[in-house]
Amino acid sequence: MASIDSIRREYERYPPSGFRRFTRWFTKRIPTRLYARALLIIIIPMVLLQSVIAFVFMERHWQTVTQRLSMAVTRDIAAIIDVLSTYPQDSDYDEIIRIARERLELNIAIEPPGDLPAPRPKPFFSILDQILSEEITRQVRLPFWIDTVGNSNIVEVRIKLEDKILRVFAKRSQAYASNTHIFLLWMVGTSLVLLVIAILFLRGQIRPILKLTQAAESFGKGQRMPDDFRPRGADEVRRAGIAFIKMRERIERQLEQRTAMLSGVSHDLRTILTRFRLQLALVGDGPELDGLNKDIDDMQSMLDSYLSFARGEAEEDVGTVSLNNVVEKVAADGRLRGATVSVSVQGDDEINVRPNAFDRLLTNLVSNACRHADEVSIEAVNRGRWLTINIDDDGPGIPADAREDVFRPFYRLDAARNQDETGTGLGLAIVRDIARSHGGDVTLSDSAMGGLRATVRLPA
Repeated sequence: MASIDSIRREYERYPPSGFRRFTRWFTKRIPTRLYARALLIIIIPMVLLQSVIAFVFMERHWQTVTQRLSMAVTRDIAAIIDVLSTYPQDSDYDEIIRIARERLELNIAIEPPGDLPAPRPKPFFSILDQILSEEITRQVRLPFWIDTVGNSNIVEVRIKLEDKILRVFAKRSQAYASNTHIFLLWMVGTSLVLLVIAILFLRGQIRPILKLTQAAESFGKGQRMPDDFRPRGADEVRRAGIAFIKMRERIERQLEQRTAMLSGVSHDLRTILTRFRLQLALVGDGPELDGLNKDIDDMQSMLDSYLSFARGEAEEDVGTVSLNNVVEKVAADGRLRGATVSVSVQGDDEINVRPNAFDRLLTNLVSNACRHADEVSIEAVNRGRWLTINIDDDGPGIPADAREDVFRPFYRLDAARNQDETGTGLGLAIVRDIARSHGGDVTLSDSAMGGLRATVRLPA
């Protein structure tokens, strides 16, 4: 099997194709939440479908109907012109005006010869002006002037004949499919109604997923699961909720079993340690027995430390505490150790944590820094969704290749900052366990002060 480095080198050798680059670009710009993506899945096809329907309707139906209506009106105008040119008329053209009004529903007027008005500005979108002008040009083939602009229900056409000007007034509905907008309004209105219904149903389907997410986040932070959480929604969501509840119950049982086991082991070992102490006390005092007494004290300290942490993790509930008060208390304890401790707290003061566990987390880090450094800086920033605490010192630091090893239980450096006679090797292991039980983590890096930086990052 190829290693990760070989795969990375092969990937760098052959850069992503254009399609993959577009996919990455598109993925970064679409919403990340399920509700927003589901809305896009509903809205985009609906908008595309409505756009295609509207385009086809405009192209085929609206334009075709308007063209046929305009063709019919133009044919009537051409017939009137042929009658005027072929047959003699009375001086007032009363008969031809009557026939046009009664038979063709056109109001006409014959005026003395003259010039046609200047062309009016064409609207940006006017299918009637375009089609009617094309039909007059094709059928009449005489100079003309047309007015279709505005919201008037009348369309005026002026045609220049040899010795007169024919003015024709027609209803807009005779040459134009004027009721088409009703179809568009119905189409858009129906789409909006369906979209609102889809959004309401979608919210009902997304809500159980959000509840499951909140329950998982609360459990990951060590908080109680919401009391109103019940598996609801579709079958897949219900199955996921039931699986989460069973997983939570198994984890809680494991924690209880671990605590009970540690309590039993601690009780048995304490009994043995008590026997050792009694036997050593009966033997008497002597320099050769100091090492044995020291080992017994270390074993007792290890048992008490890890047992108290395990019991506190299993039993302590989440509460609201003041970040300023906790940091100042820890800083005061550090100053009692002889170090110079500076404090900086920014953002919201209230945080939701396990009070005792969080206090122990900071105490372990600050006391470890004060034990090996002269100056310590505590910077806490609680903004947005994260609480970040940086603890810097000017001590000897920890080698980069050992910064993950020091979080292992009972791990101790041979020649570094946490090698002291009173240590149990559980301090940083407990710190990381507390941070991860809150849904965060603890990392170590180089400090600007020359020593070590411990960064605690917890969800706010």
